[in-house]
Formats: sequence, structure tokens, C-alpha cells
Amino acid sequence: MSRIGKLPVVLSDKVEVTLVGRDIKVKGPLWELAFTVSEVVEVIKEENNLIVNPLGEEAKALWGTTRAILNNMVIGVTEGYKKSLEIIWVGYKFEVQWATLVLSIGYSHKVNMEVPKGLTVTLDEKAKNLLHISWVDKQLVWEFASKVRAKKKPEPYKGKWIKYVGEHIRRKAGKTGSK
Repeated sequence: MSRIGKLPVVLSDKVEVTLVGRDIKVKGPLWELAFTVSEVVEVIKEENNLIVNPLGEEAKALWGTTRAILNNMVIGVTEGYKKSLEIIWVGYKFEVQWATLVLSIGYSHKVNMEVPKGLTVTLDEKAKNLLHISWVDKQLVWEFASKVRAKKKPEPYKGKWIKYVGEHIRRKAGKTGSK
């Protein structure tokens, strides 16, 4: 039995949920999101809760996932999601130009990344090496943040990297560490 799937999705007063067949629309103060549920699970709205029930043995794989997606949608339309990245090394920097993120990360050229529609990408006013990505769709925010991080993965010997704020990366000593 799914521990996550058993939990109800609690709806606040600010959120409206519309169930039409397999389609679910969640509308809140920030935005409106839609999701189509698989045939192996059913979603029931009871008072201020959404309850996800499995409809067979094969539903075990989607039961908790469906509940988690619906919970993320409810949180997204009320509060939104934010992921912050930090760039560390001399000369490395982020630039935002219209709908393009420009990365100067040690290559002979600048790396241009198209920002997906809807995402808000901003530089921190105080620390110029911080980038904030925000939007109501958690999957889109985390996917774009991981694509930016993948452009310059953490290098543990010299300490050059793009990393998530709060992420700990273990430094290594290198050749001289064994002596």
C-alpha cells in the first residue's frame, strides 16, 4: 500500500478544483494548472480534500505519483516554487537577456539557454552569482534548474561549479592529498 497515496490532498479556501471525467483543473490565486489522470486511479473530491483511490493491482505504480502531482499543483497555484542556483569561480557569471539565460562558464563562447515560457528567471540583487528560477509548475522549475546545472557540473578538485543553493559538494585534495 502506498503511504503517500493514502494521504488526502488538503485544499485551501483559495483553491478551486474542477473534476471533469479524467481531467482535473486546479485554479488558485497565482495560476491555473491542468492534469489528466490515468484510468487505473480515481480522484474523488470530498469537502476540502482530494482523495486518490487505486482501481486495481496495476494502480500501485501510479497511486502515490498521482497524489503527489495533485499536491504539487495545489501548492504551486497558491505559493509557487522557487529554485536557486549559485555559480562559483573567477569570471563565471549569469546574465538574463529577455527570454534567454546567458552563461559565461569558461568556454571560448557564451552558452545561451532559452528560458521556457512562463518561467521567471532573475538575478539576485545583492549577490550577482545567484540565479533564482520560479513558477507555479514544480516539474518545469526543477527541470530547467537541472539543465542549467548540467552545463557546468561540480568539479571537486578546483571548486568550479554551478550548484543548487544549500547543496553540499565534498572537495577532494587531489594528487598532493596522499602525501
